Amino acid sequence: MTPLPRFHRLTAERQEAILAVARAHFAEHGPASASYNKIIEAAGFSKTAAYQYFDGREDLLAAVLGDVLDRLLGVLGPWTPAPDEAGFWARLEAGSHALVAHLHAHPDDLALADAAVGRARDGAWPGWFEAVVADGQRLGFIRTDVDRALLAGATAAVMRAADEWALTALRAAEPQTPESDQVWSLLRGLWGGAAAGGGGRAH
Repeated sequence: MTPLPRFHRLTAERQEAILAVARAHFAEHGPASASYNKIIEAAGFSKTAAYQYFDGREDLLAAVLGDVLDRLLGVLGPWTPAPDEAGFWARLEAGSHALVAHLHAHPDDLALADAAVGRARDGAWPGWFEAVVADGQRLGFIRTDVDRALLAGATAAVMRAADEWALTALRAAEPQTPESDQVWSLLRGLWGGAAAGGGGRAH
């Protein structure tokens, strides 16, 4: 589902304002519980006008979650082939830190991240992790004896858990960034295998 054509004819600022209001409501009350009527009232238009832009509540939710996913992918940027293993790890670490910083600064995105990712099983989000895995396989340190899509999904799950772990530390009374080496150790264990070149972070 996508917004109706009339929504896309609004100015970019107006589109973002509507999505921001809806994002805040869905984040606060949950995708299943947020009131469509309250959202459109807060966005400044009537229910009749709302149906000029969205087919209904699910259409609006899909637009919000799609926007959240785009924001997360925008933070990560496209994965580009690394020159070597050290460059690979540096790129992955930089992306992870940038995503954690974004989620810390944008709690609405954090609240909706899992729902947004859950609707992107065959899209750009799993594609980003498949590109990561493919690059590591090209460089010879990620196993090739496991289906790439399965390995990419497991990698995404580890990275999502790592993001939540880091954010929990940042929310502590005396925030301290946790040691990322623990995350890379998990990935080395996931990615290693007889078919890989030994696997391990380059220093």
